[in-house]
Amino acid sequence: MGKYSIKKRVLVIGGKNYLGQRIINVLKNKGFSNESILTDSPSRDLRKPGDCESILKSADNVIYLDNSARGILFNEKNSARLFYDNILVGINLIEKARQLKIKKFCVIGTVCSYPKNMEIPFKEEEFWSGYPEENNAPYGLAKKILLVQLQSYKKQYGLNGSYIIPANIYGPGDLADERSSHVIPSLIIKFLKAINKGNPNITVWGTGRATRDFLYVDDAAEAIVDLFEKVNYPEPINLGSGRETSIMDLALLIKKITGYKGQIKYDISKPDGQPRRALDISKATSKIGFKPKTLLRDGIIKTVNYYKKTLKL
Repeated sequence: MGKYSIKKRVLVIGGKNYLGQRIINVLKNKGFSNESILTDSPSRDLRKPGDCESILKSADNVIYLDNSARGILFNEKNSARLFYDNILVGINLIEKARQLKIKKFCVIGTVCSYPKNMEIPFKEEEFWSGYPEENNAPYGLAKKILLVQLQSYKKQYGLNGSYIIPANIYGPGDLADERSSHVIPSLIIKFLKAINKGNPNITVWGTGRATRDFLYVDDAAEAIVDLFEKVNYPEPINLGSGRETSIMDLALLIKKITGYKGQIKYDISKPDGQPRRALDISKATSKIGFKPKTLLRDGIIKTVNYYKKTLKL
């Protein structure tokens, strides 16, 4: 419990994506030296136990996140690869962490692991109460099984761990690809392109009635590091805003912020994904005093401004 010594090295696996970079920044701000913060290398294949060992052997602690899953279309088209890769990478990393006597292993899970039809807000106690939404199930189940591994390794080997389930994280730096991005960058790109090209309408997947719980990336990173420092037993812990936002309301908000004047159309032939999402964050609040700082509107403004500066439309 409590803060680790500056001499304790934290390996952030997945540290090159936008959430990973924020986590690294938070670690630095908390007093970890630059040399103590390591990131994964593209030259290694973490599906191979030997490569897992080589990347873990100089670390004392691990925060493991991956950036393989994206939007509904990408997840649907790459379901087998998402399942296979996440199962192998996670299982190999945790096993090698056990062998190398890593002090703590923190897994960043996914809201996609929750059952498809859940009462709002999602409570951690209901994590195993049903099957995930079909398009995201292979990825969600692969990440979910790592909780079982962490808990069994805690019981048999004493491996300290934590298991964090973030809501839909968004913010500057997220992957900008209209066809495979998460919903917020995908919509921002659609609106900015439509403005640039003078398109009279844009098309949004699904009915617009599905809801999501959006958490700004900086708020997520701070909470993840706090939980990593203070929690030693792998139990599901939600991180989110605790609020539902429909895709229709999200689209209208982004339309207003970008200044788009055209019409929004909905392609109901495309899937909505999970019908509703909002996380109960009371456990995180009780453990670390968690309370999101960034309102959705403010976070969207920051994200839109980022893409206006960085996108080549």
